[in-house]
Amino acid sequence: MVAPAEADRTAATTDHKSRWLAAAELGAISSSFSTIVSQLAAARIGRDAAVDWMTVAAIPARDSVLGLEPSWSAVLVGVAFHQWADFSWALVFFGLFGRWTVHLTPMQILLAALPWAVLSSAMEWFFLVPLFPFFQPLFTLQQPYWIGLLVHASSAVMYPLFVWLRWPSGHVPARDARFARSWAIAAVIVITTLSAAAFASATGREFPWAGGDLDTDQLYIRHMATHHAQGIELARLGAERARDPHLRALAGLMVASQAGENRIFERWWQSWFETLMPDCTDDERSRMPGFLTIQQLQEVRDASSEAFDGAFVRMMTLHHKGAVKMADQEWRSRGDLRLRIMAHAIRHEQQGEIDMMHGVSGAAAVAAAYRHMFSDNVDQAPRGKRRSVGSQGIHSAP
Repeated sequence: MVAPAEADRTAATTDHKSRWLAAAELGAISSSFSTIVSQLAAARIGRDAAVDWMTVAAIPARDSVLGLEPSWSAVLVGVAFHQWADFSWALVFFGLFGRWTVHLTPMQILLAALPWAVLSSAMEWFFLVPLFPFFQPLFTLQQPYWIGLLVHASSAVMYPLFVWLRWPSGHVPARDARFARSWAIAAVIVITTLSAAAFASATGREFPWAGGDLDTDQLYIRHMATHHAQGIELARLGAERARDPHLRALAGLMVASQAGENRIFERWWQSWFETLMPDCTDDERSRMPGFLTIQQLQEVRDASSEAFDGAFVRMMTLHHKGAVKMADQEWRSRGDLRLRIMAHAIRHEQQGEIDMMHGVSGAAAVAAAYRHMFSDNVDQAPRGKRRSVGSQGIHSAP
């Protein structure tokens, strides 16, 4: 004889549909939610979503998707790759590890999914993307780890819906159905709120400035926007003239990322301070760290085809180091938290671009990216295998 309680458990188990099918449905939902949240929330913390999608697209598509501005095809490839990755992590969590996860309660799933987001995002950032199987250091050096963590967390918060998806249609217990409706309503509220914030920003009504040092924040925005404008000018030269194809693609990404950041600076300034951003004076420009002189810019413009790559890397490295110093000062200030978060990302991005201009890749790129999140490192030479730039272009050097 089979005990009644055991019979009930057996019946409940047989009523469940395939955990792999339910995991696939959950993966489609969680990855789509993550994509929507990432798109709507990016600008709230100083990220240009289109540039970020282009960077993600470069993981499978390499340099071919990098350009002066993100194309629709690059954005779509980035979104599709992100959705595939999130979908795959859901399959692993509920399919491969389903023996331990499919019968958890919603709260137990949530408590397990958030550490899973930490683990999966770390696996991508530290290993899967920069090392095996993609061998693409761009993502790790361009985006600090916490961006990937936020994206994975936004996907993980939808995992509790699995308690609804694991049942065939018409067999969902009332308690699981009620939970799923409540969770779905909460997700819709989140998306609606983010959509309203994005619309308000597009019409010049960003959330008010909320820092502790107005003068520092205003000075930083003005100086970094001016610094970026010169960086864009220099990077355009690299995108047009660099002989090394990787350097040419990287220069295009520099244009796109700095132009996107400047658009955010402009929106924040006009919304927070309700006035046009004043131009920097000649004296301010001369005192900015890394701001190139007319003679230095002309040196790059006048460089011969054979010497251009070397001149570009030298001047852009100098320029980026100045931006890193400015961003580091803002990150450590009492300014608006959004501006400080953006400064931390800029600091990481531009240090990573210095490394990439010098050919850092593999484990050395991961180690460098990890250091960049915690220290400015502007005076440290890239470690590990490098490529030096000389009269014959970029080549391997010990």
